Amino acid sequence: MADTLPNDTDEELMLRYGGGDLPAFRELYRRHREGLYRFVAWRSPRRAWVDEIVQDAWASLHAARASYQPQAAFRTWLYQMARNRLIDLLRQKEALWLGPEVAAEVPGDAASPQQSFEQKQQHALLHAAIALLPAEQKEALVLQQFSAMSIADIAVVTGVEAETVKSRLRYAMQKLRAQLDAASGKGVRA
Repeated sequence: MADTLPNDTDEELMLRYGGGDLPAFRELYRRHREGLYRFVAWRSPRRAWVDEIVQDAWASLHAARASYQPQAAFRTWLYQMARNRLIDLLRQKEALWLGPEVAAEVPGDAASPQQSFEQKQQHALLHAAIALLPAEQKEALVLQQFSAMSIADIAVVTGVEAETVKSRLRYAMQKLRAQLDAASGKGVRA
């Protein structure tokens, strides 16, 4: 049964986990741990909260396993639990955004030192530009670009209409292009 796990959908795995199948949970965790962590890291204003929020999301999943009904994509449901926990923390702590220092580094391949340095500079520029986006635009962009969520799934996670998600993404991309062009000197015209 365990060798069928990679072929099962997330929803099938969650239903199996609800029935007590621990290997099904392990497969879900393997599939979603990094994406969930990145999503929370981009959204959380405090590095110290990231692990707590991710752990709480997995604990909430565990608590809800017996009553799980696949009404939305599993990943959407999981990310929504993490997002709700973050919102709870923000309300409790009345936190302010402190910066993108929690964003995960993108590992480079076997690049030369010069290429590696340039990649790090590009990543730093991108992270700084993303950090300047309004929260709603940043959230939509991170879900689409770093978590590969569809517009429909982003709408479910964020609780807004699909057209609103499209607008947020469009404005986010416009602002990113403008900031990156300005940073590279392309934004200066004679």
